[in-house]
Amino acid sequence: MRRPCALTIAGSDSGGGAGIQADLATFRALGVHGACVVTALTAQNTREVRGILEVPPGFVEEQLEAVLRDLPVEWAKTGMLPTEEVREVVVREAKRHGLRLVVDPVRRASTGRELARGGLEELVEAAEVITPNLQEAEELSGMRIRSLRDMKEAARRIAERGGGAVLLKGGHLRGPRIFDVLYEGGETLVFEAPRLPLSPHGTGCILSAAITAWLARGEGVREAVERALAFLRGLLGRALRVGKGLPVLDPVLPLREEAERGRAVEEVWRAARLLCSEPSFASLLPEVGTNVVMVPEGATDPSQVIGLSGRIVRVEGRPHLTGFPRPGGSEHLARLVLTAHSFDPSVRAGLNLRFSPSLLRACRRLGLEVGEFSREEEPPGVRTMEWAVKYLVGKRGKVPRVIADRGGRGKEAMIRLLGRTPTELAELALRLLREVGEREG
Repeated sequence: MRRPCALTIAGSDSGGGAGIQADLATFRALGVHGACVVTALTAQNTREVRGILEVPPGFVEEQLEAVLRDLPVEWAKTGMLPTEEVREVVVREAKRHGLRLVVDPVRRASTGRELARGGLEELVEAAEVITPNLQEAEELSGMRIRSLRDMKEAARRIAERGGGAVLLKGGHLRGPRIFDVLYEGGETLVFEAPRLPLSPHGTGCILSAAITAWLARGEGVREAVERALAFLRGLLGRALRVGKGLPVLDPVLPLREEAERGRAVEEVWRAARLLCSEPSFASLLPEVGTNVVMVPEGATDPSQVIGLSGRIVRVEGRPHLTGFPRPGGSEHLARLVLTAHSFDPSVRAGLNLRFSPSLLRACRRLGLEVGEFSREEEPPGVRTMEWAVKYLVGKRGKVPRVIADRGGRGKEAMIRLLGRTPTELAELALRLLREVGEREG
């Protein structure tokens, strides 16, 4: 199977948040094979650039030759091109090989260090898409930018210098909203989004790499820009604090989360089928039925927790599975597990059973830590499942693996099991079933 290829021509970020590291991660996240030409090594972290070792122009050319004589690369993005000599090599080789350029005209790192010297004119003229921030756009357009109107005019002026499309990034313009301006073929399009409190490291690299990836996949410029902006905004709300300075973004996070959701669906389905394979499990089913849930990595809301869209219910004396695993399959149990997970990250799964004194005794005989709460102590205006976990953690100092709820007016009594995986809890429930049967039999 052939994959689209894209190339990044940029510097290496030893802190991993920008440069070729961010570019290659973005390519991979968007289904594109990434090749790279390294223009500089940097000694940097999330706080500062401590040193730069420039790659000689001749070796930049050798890298380009090696990649372009073998890989079917049509689109490349440029990032840190530290000298005019390196930029001349890139422009010359791009023209010779028919390489189409997305140019991120990097001047300074987000931490403030100068990364490029000399003029950018030839590079701008060779670009099919250029993605300057406000400071870079002021240099390229020769005008001060203080408003959205200024941004539109600056984008037009830059485009006239090279003939390509211009995406002028407005993140440094003050105000509660962020505006990005795309000028292409004489038309101006404005993208608007709310400003987030954080300004992560590497956003420009990721955005230009995402545009390049979508272009390599065959999208037009406008569609590539729209998709890239949406991709970046999806990451901005989940910036990571990995060092002591600026936060960073993880372009492959959506891939990992998708894989995690798939694993959670499989786990919930396996556990539900295991429980339904034992006819006598019907004796542990509450009147409302049993649900099984799992919290995928990164989930923060019940709508993201995987649970059964229906329940396991009693039909003619046997457990019967209704529905399938899906996000938001359970509201109450999801809230319980999410809250427990916030106190103990090892807790990722939950399962509810019918309350009975014999089942509670079986839990204790198996050495399971049991926490009980009374709804009579519940303060007004709180969510029961969240309050119950916080109450028990405050009382016991940790999350119990069994939570006994004796119910109340209109609320069925319940026993809820907490653990690492749904399968682990299903096996525990069947073990409790045997323990109760042996004692009562």
